[in-house]
Amino acid sequence: MNELTNIPHWYLTLGGYRLEFNSETLIMSWIVMAVIIAFGVMSTRKLAFLPGPWQTLGEVMVSAFRGLVDDALDENNRHYFPLIITVFLFIWLSNMLGVIPGLSEPTKDLNTPLAYGILGFFIAHYAGIKTKGLKAYLNEYVQPMFFMAPLNIIGELSKVVSISFRLYGNIMGGSIIILVVSDLVYGLVLPPALNAFFGLFVGTIQAFVFTMLTLVYISVQTK
Repeated sequence: MNELTNIPHWYLTLGGYRLEFNSETLIMSWIVMAVIIAFGVMSTRKLAFLPGPWQTLGEVMVSAFRGLVDDALDENNRHYFPLIITVFLFIWLSNMLGVIPGLSEPTKDLNTPLAYGILGFFIAHYAGIKTKGLKAYLNEYVQPMFFMAPLNIIGELSKVVSISFRLYGNIMGGSIIILVVSDLVYGLVLPPALNAFFGLFVGTIQAFVFTMLTLVYISVQTK
């Protein structure tokens, strides 16, 4: 279980404060970002009427998520499409890293899903204010009665906790199960199968769920 308890850190002193950074999470996140950039370059470098494999893959992904965004948001808010597909790609690729020996999932660190949860929260409420206006937006928090405002606010804040801990719990839980089973059977046949299951199947499902919840939050705030 040392893989979960021994966390490498980078330290930075700034203004008299000592800042700690999870170096493993940062490096894995940079790898994911590099893969996304490389995919974007490869899929758009030589656009043609008869697309190659990279362009085909890119068009399939764009078409699929464009349809989901169009169904959830009205035409005035469809510009959030790049955010939605980027969230999915980052989280999905992050979850896939755990399948590769020697690499780990950035989403196994609570800071990663929590950061995306907070990002989605602020974007959704910004979209709500922009679409409805500040007065109409604030008025929703005192519905159906004014004394319901604290509960409505708590309900909105709880969405960040829910969406973040769901992703973190599933990815971290899968890692713990794999480590425990590996220690019991000494890394024979079952652990690689479990690793593929949690990485490919659970990782894909959780990335899709997180992305769809973010899309739903934006949709709710803009309607």
